[in-house]
Amino acid sequence: LQVWQIPENGLTLSLTEPVVVLEGHSKRVGIVAWHPTARNVLLSAGCDNAIIIWNVGTGEALINLDDMHVDMIYNVSWNRNGSLICTASKDKKVRVIDPRKQEIVAEKEKTHEGARPMRAIFLADGNIFTTGFSRMSERQLALWNPKNMEEPIALHEMDTSNGVLLPFYDPDTNIIYLCGKGDSSIRYFEITDESPYVHYLNTFSSKEPQRGMGFMPKRGLDVNKCEIARFFKLHERKCEPIIMTVPRKSDLFQDDLYPDTAGPEAALEAEEWFEGKNADPLLISLKHGYIPGKNRDLKVVKKNILDNKPAGNKKSDLINAPKKAADASNPQNDAKLDEILKELKSIKDTISNQDERISKLEQQMAKIAD
Repeated sequence: LQVWQIPENGLTLSLTEPVVVLEGHSKRVGIVAWHPTARNVLLSAGCDNAIIIWNVGTGEALINLDDMHVDMIYNVSWNRNGSLICTASKDKKVRVIDPRKQEIVAEKEKTHEGARPMRAIFLADGNIFTTGFSRMSERQLALWNPKNMEEPIALHEMDTSNGVLLPFYDPDTNIIYLCGKGDSSIRYFEITDESPYVHYLNTFSSKEPQRGMGFMPKRGLDVNKCEIARFFKLHERKCEPIIMTVPRKSDLFQDDLYPDTAGPEAALEAEEWFEGKNADPLLISLKHGYIPGKNRDLKVVKKNILDNKPAGNKKSDLINAPKKAADASNPQNDAKLDEILKELKSIKDTISNQDERISKLEQQMAKIAD
């Protein structure tokens, strides 16, 4: 794995060197997921059927779960406070794992009986939502209580398409968006405490099938336009944004659409989490739009690899900026500037001459035509 750090004001130059390279998997890595509340804690899963949890700030692999899965891992999801993970794998099992104790706390065999891939994600209330296929290859969605996984809370069959259903979850509104690979539609459902628990809301349809889908974090939405979700749909040759809004006549902030949401600040340091502490996400209000916070120095016991930030983020750089600008004004730079200005003047003169020539030729053609 390679970790890259983007400067606060975006890229001005192409990054060529990662901040840190994390080596530990023996085969290709296909899954990465940042911890929802602890700073610099990263989970990775690969084709070696192993899950590794890293302290990225020190570049160390502190937890290695290499004996819990006997087959390919399809996906991994953290719960709300990052104390548990759930996984879906090719052996048709969904596992709930306590990574710090390195033990499986709940497990369900044949969550979906079909042979095609499935997915499992944690919801805000601790329940688990899964998508998969029945024995007759019908696409299914199900809701489970990890404390009792004998029977699902709800199980719904959808259709017979063969695209894997990818769930995208908004914990603030309890809405799940299902995007099928190869589909040209997005279905969305609301999860409630009342039967049938998973309520169909609507379907967004388009003409072209989707190769893949990305989901914008809540902080990136335009609250002034009542935007509740934004997807990035991958076509064969382009990436198309899909914006979902709720029409409202009032221009006032819609509290019901935008409850406080998880902010960018970590609730725990990496060391605290590895020592056993838990904390819920720190929430922020979107009433005045999302205001990015300042870059914060990372606090770790060991020297932090991520302290080597790209140029332009440190206060010293800003303080020294006028001095650097003054140093840049030297005779050599002035000569280069003069040379560039001369070249620009020459190009302008050439264009002007060509315009005159074209005008004369047009006049001659007009006379011939007459």
